[in-house]
Amino acid sequence: MKKKQTKQMLRIVFILASISSLWFVPWILVKAWIKPLPDTVQEQVNEAIEYEFDGMIVYVDEAGKEPAFYAAGWKNRENQIPADPQSLFKIASIGKLYVAVAITKLVHDKRLSLDETLADYFPELVGRIENAEKITVRMMVQHRSGIPNLTDHPGFWENPPKSSEEALVYALDMPANFKPDEDYEYSNTNYLLLSKLIEKVVGYGHFQYIREKILTSLGLKHTFGSIRDVNMNDLMSGYYVGYENDQKAEDYGSMIATAEDVGIFLRALNDGSVFDEGEQEIYPYVYEHGGLLPGYQSLAEYHKDIDTVVIQFINTTNFDGYDWNLSEIIINRIIKILRREKSS
Repeated sequence: MKKKQTKQMLRIVFILASISSLWFVPWILVKAWIKPLPDTVQEQVNEAIEYEFDGMIVYVDEAGKEPAFYAAGWKNRENQIPADPQSLFKIASIGKLYVAVAITKLVHDKRLSLDETLADYFPELVGRIENAEKITVRMMVQHRSGIPNLTDHPGFWENPPKSSEEALVYALDMPANFKPDEDYEYSNTNYLLLSKLIEKVVGYGHFQYIREKILTSLGLKHTFGSIRDVNMNDLMSGYYVGYENDQKAEDYGSMIATAEDVGIFLRALNDGSVFDEGEQEIYPYVYEHGGLLPGYQSLAEYHKDIDTVVIQFINTTNFDGYDWNLSEIIINRIIKILRREKSS
């Protein structure tokens, strides 16, 4: 398949898949939903591979127990390398949680304000982003800005930007999707701007700040800013159904981490230990997240009723668009198994 055709296919999927999935429910989803629960998490992970996923990693941190690691399928399909629970993975939008914590720390230190506007920090964007004078930092953190999502732009997937400056171009001079704080719409542009804001305030890269203020204190040594910072042999391959090439060399600006590192961070976010005194009260975002890129989908969840963190990585995405729903069904089944074990 030619590269241009591939980029067009990726664009179609990420814009239309969720819409088309509303019109029918593939039998594979019904089957995954109604099938009797297996006895163990590992059996469920093995079963997931039967749904045409190439590889899968699951990390489970139950309070009072040693963390558990599960894997099935392939880390690298071409070379028949089995999935390794210690592999690095593109965590995509899970990275927004780290950015939100970094923003919180800067607010606590009075280096920026959640109530100042985009225009206050980036006056050069007035006239380039509609309502810049009314959009606050808080609105961007909470996806209530109305700024168009840059990854919805047709050119993004056809010609992936090589820098944050190039990426931002896809959201400039576009009409707002709604007036600030009058609605909610997920927009990657918000977090690109927040990352740039961190850099403007601290004077260096936003990931360096995340490493200094979050990763180091938690002892996380297997979380990185991009694929440029890792040994590519340690990165799990990613597969897009219908396109043979491994997606791991494609750079969409995602953070990279092991499931264990993400799990430790998510536990610290939910129990408050990632925060210094007075910071958690400021934190304005959610406490769990998912991530999706071509070849990579991830879910990071905390379940308070069983005091358990579950991280799920799957290295296959599908043109038909049902793969995300299928991944949610699988993690929900894993949670049911853990609840059953907890109550027995």
